[in-house]
Amino acid sequence: MKPTLLNLTEDGSHTIVSDKFGESYHSRHGAVQESRHVFIAAGLHEQAKQRSQLHILEFGFGSGLNAALTWQWAREQIDCSIHYTALEAYPISIDLAQQLNYSSQLALPDFLDLHHAPWDEAIPLSDSFTLEKVQQEFEKYDPSHQFDLIYYDAFAPSAQPELWQEPLLAKVFAWCALGAILVTYCAKGSFKRALKAVGFEIEGLPGPPGKREMTRAVREASK
Repeated sequence: MKPTLLNLTEDGSHTIVSDKFGESYHSRHGAVQESRHVFIAAGLHEQAKQRSQLHILEFGFGSGLNAALTWQWAREQIDCSIHYTALEAYPISIDLAQQLNYSSQLALPDFLDLHHAPWDEAIPLSDSFTLEKVQQEFEKYDPSHQFDLIYYDAFAPSAQPELWQEPLLAKVFAWCALGAILVTYCAKGSFKRALKAVGFEIEGLPGPPGKREMTRAVREASK
C-alpha cells in the first residue's frame, strides 16, 4: 500500500500518512514548524556550536523534510559541512514527493533533488552538504562510522515499539561519537528510561506547538 497525502497542517505545510503504520509523518499542528523546533533548533543549532564538520543520522527519511531543512541551514553557513545519512525502509514515490509543498514553503526550489538522489550512495548536493540515503530497516543497519547528531524521527512507540526500546537504543548509543546528541519529538517515560539505561544523559525540553515536551539525549564526552 502506498502512503497518502494528507491535508495541509496548521502551518500550511504538507504531511503524509502511512497506510502501513497508520501514522502521520509529521504533526498536524505544523510539519515544518515541528521539524524546525525539534531537529534544527534543539539538535543542529546546538551541535554546530561545538563542531565544524557534522555526521548526522536520521531515522526515517520519509518526506525528506528534515533533510531539506538541514540542507537549507548548511547553505547559509560558511564554516560547517554536513554528511547526512538517512535510513528509510519504505521510501515514498517520486510522484508523491512532487505533491509536497516544501519547495515553496522553504523557498528551496531544488527540494526534489533529495528524492531523486540515488539510494545507498553518498551524493554531494552542495559544497557543504552530502546526502547518503540508505534503504534498510533500522534494526539491520550497521554503520561504518560514528555520528555527531541523531534525528530520531521514527513512527511513534505505539506503531513501532521495538524502535523505542533498549536493544536498538543500545546500538544507537554505540553509533554515537563522544559528545553526540540525539533529539526526538517523543517524551514517553519508558523511552527516556531506556535511553538512560543504555548510557545517555537525558534532558526534557519544551515541545513544539501541540506537544508539551520533547527529548534531547547526550552521549557525554567521557563515556
